[in-house]
Amino acid sequence: METLPPLQKCTVDKFSAIVTRTHTFIHSIAILFMLYYRLIINLKEIPISFLPYWFLIFVSELILSFLRTLDSAHIFSPVSRSVYPENLPPDDELPAIDVFVCTADPIKEPALGVMNTVLSAMAIDYPPEKVTVYLSDDGGSVTTLCAVREAWRFGQVWIPFCREFGVKRICPETFFQAADDEINGGKDYLLERDNIQKEYEEFKERLKKAQENGGTKDTGVQFGPNRDTVIEIIGQRGCGAKNNGKAKLSSLVYVSREKNTSHPHHFKAGALNVLLRVSGIISNSPYILMLDCDMHSNDPSSARQAMCFHLDPKISPSLAFVQFPQRFRNISKNDIYDSAMRNCFVVRWPGMDGLIGPMLSGTCFYMKRKALYGTAIHKDMDLSELKKYFGSSNEFLNTVIACINDKQNDTGIKEFADNKIQETRFLASCTYEEGSQWGEEIGFLYHSVVEDYFTGFIMHCKGWKSVLYNPSRPAFLGSSTTNLNDTLVQGTRWNSGLAEVLFSRFCPLIYGLKSRMPLLERMCYAYLASQPLFCFPAWFLAIIPQLCLLNGIPIYPKVSSPWFFVYSFLFLSTLSKYLWDVVNTGGTMRTWWNEWRVWMIKSITAYFYGTLDAIMKLYGFRKASFLPTNKVVDDEQLKRYQMGIYDFQASKMLIVPLVTLVILNMISFTWGVIGKMILEGRLSDLFGQVFLSFFILVVNYPIIEGMILRKDKGSIPLFVTLLSILLSFCLLFVGSIFVR
Repeated sequence: METLPPLQKCTVDKFSAIVTRTHTFIHSIAILFMLYYRLIINLKEIPISFLPYWFLIFVSELILSFLRTLDSAHIFSPVSRSVYPENLPPDDELPAIDVFVCTADPIKEPALGVMNTVLSAMAIDYPPEKVTVYLSDDGGSVTTLCAVREAWRFGQVWIPFCREFGVKRICPETFFQAADDEINGGKDYLLERDNIQKEYEEFKERLKKAQENGGTKDTGVQFGPNRDTVIEIIGQRGCGAKNNGKAKLSSLVYVSREKNTSHPHHFKAGALNVLLRVSGIISNSPYILMLDCDMHSNDPSSARQAMCFHLDPKISPSLAFVQFPQRFRNISKNDIYDSAMRNCFVVRWPGMDGLIGPMLSGTCFYMKRKALYGTAIHKDMDLSELKKYFGSSNEFLNTVIACINDKQNDTGIKEFADNKIQETRFLASCTYEEGSQWGEEIGFLYHSVVEDYFTGFIMHCKGWKSVLYNPSRPAFLGSSTTNLNDTLVQGTRWNSGLAEVLFSRFCPLIYGLKSRMPLLERMCYAYLASQPLFCFPAWFLAIIPQLCLLNGIPIYPKVSSPWFFVYSFLFLSTLSKYLWDVVNTGGTMRTWWNEWRVWMIKSITAYFYGTLDAIMKLYGFRKASFLPTNKVVDDEQLKRYQMGIYDFQASKMLIVPLVTLVILNMISFTWGVIGKMILEGRLSDLFGQVFLSFFILVVNYPIIEGMILRKDKGSIPLFVTLLSILLSFCLLFVGSIFVR
């Protein structure tokens, strides 16, 4: 039997695996010694009156130990992958791909950035007749509809130019901004480039005018809070699919689903499920590329790279999706807010890839359509059974059957435009999902606002696998948050969704056990769901040891005690292992230090408010909400970010707790050194608490700087400082009464 050439190769990083496993074993033993000290030795020594504070410290140490143990599973077996796209079948045998691009707010997500993403998706190196790009406009904006029509018009010159000259930066904005366009072209190329740039400037002008005028009057549609479905196949209104015979363009479809304030719309997951149904009728491609509106394609070969996994017969039957890491074009060298989220995409996800695969990460993934249709669906089901799952549309059910039977749609988009437009509007109505399993078992799931995490988790529970591919050239580039406020607001939303899963019947440690998910993968999912719990030890350890220090009550063993070595080892072990993870994956000491600081800040704010929000929703005190991340750039804030200067122009709810705790630790450190160590000579028994305050202050020095040393617009406002001083003295007053 003839051996087929390989499409992909997986390599295990054995050295990193050995280091991680050895460290986890030794660190776990130290944790057991620490818990033994707290429960057996320390508990006997403390007075009864101190028992509540001892309990909070013990809970803090227990949570940190638990989460650290879960986290170790991420890198038990890290792998890297390589692909051989030259071994793929010929173009006419490649499967079709649908591209989903989602936007929800024309103000926070400007049309120019969204259209750049759409144009980059249309320009990928793949047979154009096998690519259909769908734009979901969940904000229902006339401006966005006008913009997508203009994008099609510009695409008629941009995409042939990319294909003719082999352009790699297929996003127009990044192509024209780059100092080096990566092409050694002659006069013809330079002349054509200048012409295209003029076209692009005109395209931007038309978008600017459309935004200023709120769109144009000839759209023929009305938008509002309650609105009907709008579906338009762009280019059908007088434009052909070819550019004067030069090149065929991928199909482009605009979708704005029906919305009614009396019906739930389920945020991004609901929008994606509408795209899933509408695309089923139009193109029904077996694979789907999902992109956020600001995450443009940076390498035209990403589709072929993904197909190296999806078409590999060894892994394809159980492979649900190929995840590319999220990379960002606006990250500074210092990255003071950890906007790159490198710990996820560079450290943790490769480790999960060595298990049964990384988590679904919201964007930059190629998904198998069949995986979204659930494992309960099989080829022998009749239409009446399928309707219980997929709803009442016979036309759509026929596409589901075709997908299950691995049959591709070959009817073409023109026939669709004439015959089935009314059916797609029905599928995008706000009542279609009633009485079906959409969002419960079918499509992207609704249980949490982090629909990517939850959908991927259920897929893995059902036996699907995933892979991570991290090419040297970023396949996709987006824009990340570059100010403190957006970073923490985004983190609050994510952690609220994660806590929702943790507090539900889908808690990964329990639900994963029922579904027989492998233990290490279960631990990885459980870590991320439990991540908001970091807020409890962060708050407790920033307050209780400090109040005890001010009242002369020791929390940690004496320096002369052998148990002090256990705490010292755990502290240094945690820091050094994280440093090794950062440096081993291309980071620096500065990266490591910044990530520690951001972890502390998020623990006090985003994790805390996310947990509180989830609890309030759990008990019905608050309704689920979704706030899109702001994509509009403030030049002053961006300049400070690039200079590595913290910008404290943020909500007082986010800044006041941080400043309050820093002031409390400044007071406790100062009094601990002068009043306790020097005047009372209690260096040995109070050293641990003094050092903890010192460490908190050193890590959070930018807050001290913003409060005392800086006077610029991004510094901490005087009112916030005064309010924080008042709150810190309230804590001191409470501590003087109860902590004795």
